[in-house]
Amino acid sequence: MLENIIVLIKGGGDIASGVAHRLSRCRFKVVITEVGYPLAVRREVSFSEAVFEGEKTVEGITARLIDSYDRIPDLWNAGMLPIIVDPEALVKDHLKPSVLVDAVMAKQNTGTKIIDAPLVIGLGPGFHAGRDVHLVVETKRGHDLGKVISEGEAEKNTGIPSEIGGFSVERVLRASKPGKLKCLKEIGDYVDAGDIVSLVDDAPIRAQIKGIIRGLLRDGSEVYEGMKTGDVDPRGIREYCYSISDKARAIGGGVLEGMLSYLNR
Repeated sequence: MLENIIVLIKGGGDIASGVAHRLSRCRFKVVITEVGYPLAVRREVSFSEAVFEGEKTVEGITARLIDSYDRIPDLWNAGMLPIIVDPEALVKDHLKPSVLVDAVMAKQNTGTKIIDAPLVIGLGPGFHAGRDVHLVVETKRGHDLGKVISEGEAEKNTGIPSEIGGFSVERVLRASKPGKLKCLKEIGDYVDAGDIVSLVDDAPIRAQIKGIIRGLLRDGSEVYEGMKTGDVDPRGIREYCYSISDKARAIGGGVLEGMLSYLNR
């Protein structure tokens, strides 16, 4: 039965959360691992916020932070997602998941091995299907978004953000220097081009376009020069700030396809 299949997801950012949400709705037993201080930008749709707040609900599904493996079955029975601070994903030795999904989105493999589970899936560049994972799911917006790759790699990281509403690089907020982030705006706020969204010490980070703040790092986060600190959605639809993106849903569909093709082989 599908509801007895355990899936371990490394990462709790917006893409990982879109995957976790879809698999949870399909009645798989999902567990999420995170680092001690997650740096998700789209925080309103990231289960990683539970690390700070204790729990986080995204489109009707709640993840709750745990500090003991013993609590995992109780949360599953309550229809919730357990999330645990476990940067090395050591919980896999306890859970023995059928599927492990590396959804860290680091654009490189940070330690996932093909022997970590009977089925190991990597999201985006940095993984080679058939070598360090069984399957790769394409994460770049475009014709192949969500495609399941059984041999080879996803498209290389270009460093250029995908286009939304006709804007690419312009919609991304970045730190101009290292330091501590001070947020002057919040997710869901409307901004005009030139508005100061946040500060790094005394250096302002300004919106380059008009739109709505869709993502923003937590106030007080330590950032480095050039680091993404937020993004402005030129479409200006506030509801998009609080719902899973089309990209995350497509990638979640790719993971689900990969899992079912494996389970029904």
